[in-house]
Amino acid sequence: MAALSLNNGQHIPTVGLGTWQAPLDEVVATVKFAIDAGYRHIDTALVYGTEPGVGKAVREKVQEGAVHREDIFITTKLWNTHHSVEDVVPACKTSLENLGLEYIDLYLVHWPFGFKTKEPLRVPQQFDSFDQTSIEDTWRQMEKCVELGLVKSIGLSNFNKAQIQRVLDIATVKPVVNQIECHMMLNQKPLIEFCKSVNIVVEAYSPFGSPSRPNAPSDATNIFQDGRLLQIAAKYSKTSAQIILRYLIQLGVVVLPKSVTPERIKQNLQVFDFQLSSEDMSLLASLDCGMRLFTYLVAKDHPDYPFVGESVENMKFDSDPCSAGLLDTIKK
Repeated sequence: MAALSLNNGQHIPTVGLGTWQAPLDEVVATVKFAIDAGYRHIDTALVYGTEPGVGKAVREKVQEGAVHREDIFITTKLWNTHHSVEDVVPACKTSLENLGLEYIDLYLVHWPFGFKTKEPLRVPQQFDSFDQTSIEDTWRQMEKCVELGLVKSIGLSNFNKAQIQRVLDIATVKPVVNQIECHMMLNQKPLIEFCKSVNIVVEAYSPFGSPSRPNAPSDATNIFQDGRLLQIAAKYSKTSAQIILRYLIQLGVVVLPKSVTPERIKQNLQVFDFQLSSEDMSLLASLDCGMRLFTYLVAKDHPDYPFVGESVENMKFDSDPCSAGLLDTIKK
């Protein structure tokens, strides 16, 4: 499995299995199949509800002798209700408990803004108010997770350039990753270039534009049907999905495609036996139209909302992971 070097000497596999929206009763079988297919990177989060299934699958494959624990790179994330100084380390320990593993390879701050609730160590469907804990204070507690041996690496998710710089300015343990929405309609080139300049790897969630996302309108853009993409896929005898993944990989990005379909899980790994030409990379870049799908508008008035520089009026959004009822599926 191809991998990228992180700024702390660890390595992250270039393709990971995403588990957001994976049916909870299918997670164990899906992850076990993915490991058998060659995946060595699994992405989960407390809010997804998939940590127990991911951990069970990894433990069973280790017990079978198919892999060693150190062969599998596990990412999970600190949820917004756990940003307070007293909540970060306990939340990390909760994720470790859910996974049933001795350590987490990569622990991310899921969003730069925090929420307050009466029961912060649960994953509520609603929040009472905004948590004003600073990004800097939350990050210092993330560093404690490393010091305690709970996690090997820490990073960010959905952070903008200025917010990343704020963390870098105070960090004693540098973030290794920024995981962001990144796909053909929002290729994030400026943020990718900034992250490269400060030696932070970018991970792309929803690399296919999340066609099954909550509240997606019936006429939502289906990138797989774009004529330019289909033309390039035919040229290389690959699927549209494989072309998308290859494009992002050639931008230097780690990709996190989600699927529970065995054939697609395998296909999403078959992206290392060809290279897109510079002409085709340029053509694919022209598909970018600034279409941000996950705007999380419920948090737009939080001082650390990351997309404040973008015009909400002009932003092409159709999904909000909170108001769309995503959290309704989370197991309490």
